Amino acid sequence: MTETAHSAADALSLQPRLETAHAPAGERFGWVRWALFAAAAVLYALHFVHLRADFPNHSPWMDWSKYTDEGWYGDAAIRHYLTGHWYWKGDFNPAVALPMWPALELVWFKFTGVGPASARTLTLLVFGLTLVVFERLIERHTRPHSAHSGAPLAAPLAVFLLCSNALLFVFERMAILEPLLIALTALALLTASHLHPLHLRSLGSRRALLPSLALAVLLPAMVLTKTTAICLFPAVLYMVWARAGYRVWPALRMVVLPAAGGLGLWCAYFFGFVRPHYLADYRYLFSANAYTGIELEPLAKVVLNTLGDGNWMGRGLYLSFFGVVALALFWRPRLFTNPLVPALLLWVCGYYAFLAYHNNLQPRYYIVVTAPIAVLVALGIDAFRHPDSHPAGRRPFTASQLTANMFAAAVVVLIAAPGIVRQADFLLHPTYDFRNAALGIQKIVLAQPNHSHLILSISGSDITLMTGLPSIDDDFGTLDLGERVKLYRPGWFVSWNEVDDDKADALSPYFHLERVADFAAMDDPDRNLLILYRLDAAQPTPMQPRRKRHIPKPLITRMGQQPSVLQLDH
Repeated sequence: MTETAHSAADALSLQPRLETAHAPAGERFGWVRWALFAAAAVLYALHFVHLRADFPNHSPWMDWSKYTDEGWYGDAAIRHYLTGHWYWKGDFNPAVALPMWPALELVWFKFTGVGPASARTLTLLVFGLTLVVFERLIERHTRPHSAHSGAPLAAPLAVFLLCSNALLFVFERMAILEPLLIALTALALLTASHLHPLHLRSLGSRRALLPSLALAVLLPAMVLTKTTAICLFPAVLYMVWARAGYRVWPALRMVVLPAAGGLGLWCAYFFGFVRPHYLADYRYLFSANAYTGIELEPLAKVVLNTLGDGNWMGRGLYLSFFGVVALALFWRPRLFTNPLVPALLLWVCGYYAFLAYHNNLQPRYYIVVTAPIAVLVALGIDAFRHPDSHPAGRRPFTASQLTANMFAAAVVVLIAAPGIVRQADFLLHPTYDFRNAALGIQKIVLAQPNHSHLILSISGSDITLMTGLPSIDDDFGTLDLGERVKLYRPGWFVSWNEVDDDKADALSPYFHLERVADFAAMDDPDRNLLILYRLDAAQPTPMQPRRKRHIPKPLITRMGQQPSVLQLDH
């Protein structure tokens, strides 16, 4: 019974690999695969150069994360490593709702220590995992080509496009949440493509059970990395449905264990850990993001802005994506029979729906759709470069096929070249203004050992990551700023460009602000000058002694001798 179930599951495999021997003519162009992989490997290795450098100045991407997010979302790991405590009451504690990334960072920091280079190295290792998973996923869903079409190129093309993309280059080098979300989603798709129908008699089969258990862990891990992962679940469910032969009942049997197990793990975390102790922090993460939303602008404007900002991923790649979809619809509809293509389209559409709904179009959000779009473009180029009308091995390699391959290569170069040039510019001209500012602040603070080293700043967590100085946030927290200032008594305040009125109001009852230093940092006109203030305890206003009021002797009376109202009227 078990063997029968496994045979049936194998028969429902998404794209069976064909045992096709390549003719020598086709093998002549097999080297292209390895050349693309080698070029991608070089580009990936270059991602590790200048890891301590700032986010590139004067880039097309004005993203708030370059001041805050690396520290914010790794704060629990950073604080635990430095102080032994991951949770600071009343401050911004996003790890309550998003624990996956700081948990990984904490383990990593045990071996490497805290620092931006360490955290960014971990992110790039996650990106490396993404590349491997996408390669395995594409190879699993791509038929080996025949003699006339040469070796399949979809996987190396995808890896090359991912490594050459400038948007991915700058944000995959940052210790933020999105790279891990991309890796886990790709891994969930690969795991879903290995599911088997589970019967009572086959529960003991490792082959049938392990993919289901793995998916049961991956689904809540995605949500606990970034809650927007819910928008990516339809892509995973489609892969399960395809694995079940596009039949509802077998798909339900395949998904019941991962769904129940994933929901159980999330509920165990929420009801066993969050709700009894940190519910306010959990809710605060969502309320803090309520300042944006689709209802704040006309729908047409939101949709156009959301789609238009896709150019951040590279105009060539973005236009190629729409070209691939159009050509597949009107010329090669067979491309959609590859289950990976609709699954990736659902990934893109699902996250675009979140972008429009949230209506806070930050460039870092777009890397979550850049990855599947690059893979879709690679699949399209590979599918379009060879004819499908001839059976495998029946047609020799022709000049027309050589032309098609050359055209495909030209398209890839046009897509990738601008990104490679931009990456080279970033690597040849690194900037360290923000890092130098943080080190300058560290030097000043440590020079006054008798003054509190605690920093108050919206960029405090990033400064902590770079210097080890403790910090609290001046903008986000479950307690009002005045209460946090009173509770923690910071010794220093670091602001961008000016002191906002609400910050001054919160600090003035307790501290006098003395401007100590300022540092030019970053290229944002609203945040290009980092100012350090020392917080000295405010001197209480001296109370004037109450002088005894002189009352003329004739007006001094005893109780009962005061004139009545009637007497006063007269």
